[in-house]
Formats: sequence, structure tokens, C-alpha cells
Amino acid sequence: MFGPPGAGKGTQARLLGEALGYPHISTGDILRGALKDQTELGKKAKTFMESGDLVPDDLVDAIVSDRLKREDCSQGFILDGYPRTIPQADFLESLFAKEGARLLTLGIKVENSILLKRLSSRWTCPRCSRTYSENLAPGTVNGLCSRCGVPLVQREDDAGEVIAERLLVYHNTTRPVIRYYRERGLYVEIDGDRSVKEIFDNIIDIVRERTDLQPQLRSPALQGPAGLRRRIAH
Repeated sequence: MFGPPGAGKGTQARLLGEALGYPHISTGDILRGALKDQTELGKKAKTFMESGDLVPDDLVDAIVSDRLKREDCSQGFILDGYPRTIPQADFLESLFAKEGARLLTLGIKVENSILLKRLSSRWTCPRCSRTYSENLAPGTVNGLCSRCGVPLVQREDDAGEVIAERLLVYHNTTRPVIRYYRERGLYVEIDGDRSVKEIFDNIIDIVRERTDLQPQLRSPALQGPAGLRRRIAH
């Protein structure tokens, strides 16, 4: 799943994982967890993450390779935030060649001006990493996560200067990767300036058209207005 910071790819990847019964694997969540727990990995990644730079390829490759070896990935998985560079894409392709896995890449496109507004008002659950927007979910800001019941926080990398740097890094490094997959006929782009449900329905249609998978008709998390308010994309 591709998309710049604030595009909603994490939410959509999580929903798609629920619909397919696949684990949602977010390299960003893994790294932030390591940073919070002060693990050796977290210490190595800290400087890069706090400045908005990408964590070095070899470090992220090792994380992904280790995660994909787990039993819950045996039938399939949703990757969120990886690969972000051509070397990472080459590494992932080498893993797929060994396992005989097939790949479909989905990209959520949103203009920078919209992303800046979303990220500056974004709040995150420190336990489950679900995100909430001050604009789209009134009453949740400074409140509690609807699932975990813990207070929401704003991430350090959602500060104004860091946001601009993150978007610049994303566009400079990820465009070549998108081109890499587009040239192989594996990339489909989606308009991300819509509601969560509209984007998710679009993704489900693409998955059905491009694969032999039959996901659930709709994720239970999106049924009804209350579900939409709880599970926003920004």
C-alpha cells in the first residue's frame, strides 16, 4: 500500500487486512514501537525518524524479512510503508521469488495542501496506532481511543517542519518505486480525497478485478455512521 504521510494508507491497509484475513504490517508502527520501548532497533532508528528522514534500507529490510517469516503471513499479508526505495523493492522481490508470492500495489494519491492540513490536526492512539482527525472526528481530540480507551497523542513527526520534510522525502524516494511497479503492470492509483468508505469500496473492487481473492463485502468496522466516525482515514 503506497501513499504519502496523511493519505490514509494505514487505515485502508488495516481495513483491507480485516476483509482478507491477512495481517497488516506497518514498518512505521514497528519502528515507533521500538523507539518507544528503547530497543536496540529503536535507538538506531531514532535519529532518522525524529528528523523525518527514512530509516536505512538494510535496517528496514531486516525488519520486514523477520516479520514475514511468521505463521500469520503464510497465506498473505498487507504491507504498509514498505518498500519505499528501489533497493527495498528489489529486496522484497527476492523474498517473493523464494516464496512464490504474487504482488499487487495500491497507491492513494492526495495533494500536498490537503495532507498538510490533515497531518497538523492528526491525533494517534499510542497503543494501537489508530489515527483520528480534529476536523473529521469532533470530540475525539484530547479524548480517548475508541478501541483502547487510552488518551490520544500527537506524534512528534506531525510537527509542521517535520511534515514538510516527510512529504519531500516521500515524493523524492517513492516516485521511482511507483514507476518501478507501474512498468510491471502491478500498480493501481486511487483518489484519496474522498471518504474512508468510498476509498475502501474502490480498493475492494480493484482487489476483486486484479486477483482471485474474494474479500468480505465490507469491513465490519465501516458499517454505519458511528463506525465511519471511529475509523477515519487521516
